[in-house]
Amino acid sequence: MQQRQAMVQAQQLKMNTQLFLSIKLMELSVMDLREKIGEELEKNPALEVLEEPGMVSLDDAASSSPVEEEAYFEATSDSGFTRRGMNGDERQQFLEGAIARPETLQEHLLWQLTLETPDPGVRRIGELLIQNLDDDGFHKEQPEILLKDGDPAKIEEALKLVQSMDPPGTCTSGYKESLRVQVRLLSGAPPLMAEALDHLEQLEKGRFAETAQLLRCDEGDLRMCFNRIQEELTPFPGRRFSRGETRYAVPDLEVRQKDGEFVIILNNEDIPVLGISPFFTKIAGTKGKPGRETRNFARENIREARWFIQSITQRNHTLLRVSRAIVEFQRPFFSRGPKYLAPLTLRDIARELGVHETTVSRTANGKYVQTEWGLYELRYFFSNSITGTGSQGSRYSKEGVKEIIKEIILGEQRRLSDQELAGVLARRGIPLARRTVAKYRNELDLGSSYSR
Repeated sequence: MQQRQAMVQAQQLKMNTQLFLSIKLMELSVMDLREKIGEELEKNPALEVLEEPGMVSLDDAASSSPVEEEAYFEATSDSGFTRRGMNGDERQQFLEGAIARPETLQEHLLWQLTLETPDPGVRRIGELLIQNLDDDGFHKEQPEILLKDGDPAKIEEALKLVQSMDPPGTCTSGYKESLRVQVRLLSGAPPLMAEALDHLEQLEKGRFAETAQLLRCDEGDLRMCFNRIQEELTPFPGRRFSRGETRYAVPDLEVRQKDGEFVIILNNEDIPVLGISPFFTKIAGTKGKPGRETRNFARENIREARWFIQSITQRNHTLLRVSRAIVEFQRPFFSRGPKYLAPLTLRDIARELGVHETTVSRTANGKYVQTEWGLYELRYFFSNSITGTGSQGSRYSKEGVKEIIKEIILGEQRRLSDQELAGVLARRGIPLARRTVAKYRNELDLGSSYSR
């Protein structure tokens, strides 16, 4: 065997500092971005605050970057969209959309994931799975569809990892699978407990004797297992966590209707316009005194400041693009209300914008939009069809149908059973099985016709 030198050409994906910074800023909400800017101002002396902006409007984007201002915008974080005509009342109305909210389930799970030390591939899959969860802790898009090109072994490992976190039983397809996961994780749980989950409806009605006979077990043991299920398990683990520490959610965007068109306004009320310090620019451009080491220090800080400013600008552009695409897909919602929410997936927006699905996911995660119908997280607008996968099935989204069911129940003259609710929906052109109606009703935290 002889060793010899050879040239090999290969493709590698390397994440430079600027790309990493852009990805991290993309995930930040307006409040988190303000904190990040404060940290960067303390760390980098070449970065300085030029002014406090007002609001940023997508309508003004195309017409507010004249030639004489190009140099200014290149050196600052002001993207040229500043809407300076907004009066104090309009700003106050926008910021009053801030609501008190608990820490989200996703934030809690992602925090736990950072404390784990799994394979990097498992960690990335875990992040996608967590960002794909709804408020109950269940999958919005099924993992086999979301990660169809992933390693099955790593997907399974990531699923089990997230399911075992607090609260246990998240990252499942529904409350039944969640209960099974919780039983599996429950210390000292008897095998009968898992078998009892198949007969919850009968046990809820008090049919212990016939269920015990069916399972060939002692009725007393069955009652004990059912009591443990009621006391120790949670069918909707995400809801239990939502009663956590209160924080404030400030809208990152506002969508309002003006002259028959939708206007998207970016909230930059608390975000300063950043620029490069003229003092550092002067030092970096001088020759002779000061010395080379000082000039290099100034140039390095200027370069990092420019990266930071460009990353903020890129974040704002991407957030506006994603929001504009969502508004185009969800026009019925913004015009007529929540029950008209259409099926929409991350893939739909990614295909429309020509970006990767993870970019859309990062952009939508933790961002809130103020609408005429209230304050919503951007992830709310991604909802599966009631039939089929993603947006390829029915024109009715799951969240939209749940709003319709809620409207029917709240306005009912007499208590309708789930079968009767299914009949009402069918007459409206929404075919759903009774069991699906019952599932959606439970997710809305509305009792059965008997308990109502």
